[in-house]
Amino acid sequence: MPVLLAALGVFAVSLDSAINIALPAMAGAFGVGPATIRWIIICYVLTYALTAFAAGILADRLGPAPVFTAGLWLSCAAFAAYAAASSFGAVLALRVAQGIGGGLVYGTAPALVTLSLPRDRHGRGLGLMSLGLGAGLAVGPVLGGILVDGLGWLSVFVARAPVMGALGLLALLAPGAARGGGLLSRIVASRDLLRPAVLKAAALAFLSNHAQFAVWLLVPFFLVRALGLSPTAGGFLFMLTPLGTAMAAPASGWAADRFGTRWPLVIGLLVEVGGLWTIGGLAAESPLPLVAAGLALVGLGAGIFQVPNLTEMMAAFPPAQQGAAGGLAFLSRTVGSAAGVQVTAMIFESRLAPDGFLTAFHTAFVAAAAACGAAALLALTPAAWYKAGR
Repeated sequence: MPVLLAALGVFAVSLDSAINIALPAMAGAFGVGPATIRWIIICYVLTYALTAFAAGILADRLGPAPVFTAGLWLSCAAFAAYAAASSFGAVLALRVAQGIGGGLVYGTAPALVTLSLPRDRHGRGLGLMSLGLGAGLAVGPVLGGILVDGLGWLSVFVARAPVMGALGLLALLAPGAARGGGLLSRIVASRDLLRPAVLKAAALAFLSNHAQFAVWLLVPFFLVRALGLSPTAGGFLFMLTPLGTAMAAPASGWAADRFGTRWPLVIGLLVEVGGLWTIGGLAAESPLPLVAAGLALVGLGAGIFQVPNLTEMMAAFPPAQQGAAGGLAFLSRTVGSAAGVQVTAMIFESRLAPDGFLTAFHTAFVAAAAACGAAALLALTPAAWYKAGR
């Protein structure tokens, strides 16, 4: 039950991918461009990044289930409050509140999994959790497109309040969800975080998500403005990235348990580079199958990469610090995501006025592919280099 609960929780939180296909509509409603609307993403991901690590540390003291459940209920309240939001500033404030709730869920879900399974099944359990994460990311753009077309962008937020409420009730009633820590907790010190194995796992997560978030920021604008697709059609096409992540996660978890983490990491990052490079070469007249292939490759590569990366991070900490390990994993991912949004937006804006949308789009994706390529080179380094400091 804890593994299923973790998968359902991250599924519900990751439905926030619905927001990305709604960004053009939100930008129009508030009269802002991509450089300003990025704060919708940044306020959320930075908040849940910092909250996730704190939540993990708290989970090592209280057990992951109470912290996880609190995150579900806080998210429910934030989504309901969007019904009263009437300004861009109010939406940003609620994104911060939503980020706290999401961070409590994301930061404790990996510990729910690893504390309920033997060590040799951690990869498979984390793979199932990542399947939930990827499924939510895949469903979100389609759901978002349908809601934006039918009810407007505000419904993308409000419609998720009952989902969170239902999961909050399930978490309160669920048996075997490790409500107490049951282990002697040790406060995480700086020496725990600065070990080479931990720094490597964190750096890889940072770089991969830094690169991937070029897709989440700019592709919705490419689909709707350059290709002229409706939000619903764009949502169906955009879902190929998270769908690829969801499909790859279970097999990647099995491979990490069976063969180790190094080569799944490298292969996943190289596939992601190929997808980013493909997207970077798209134009307004590009055939839809080529667009679909680029998006699917990015998602497939991310899915192959993420589970062994998370497995490495969790394995670098003892059982009494699994909450901190999971929180640090999501902190690394989301700081990378926030940095990726900022850097991508700056590169895009620097080329937009003099060279136009497509040139700016291409330049941003070349930079993203380079960041992911750097991660692949780091992943190639032998594990023996890191074990001594582990």
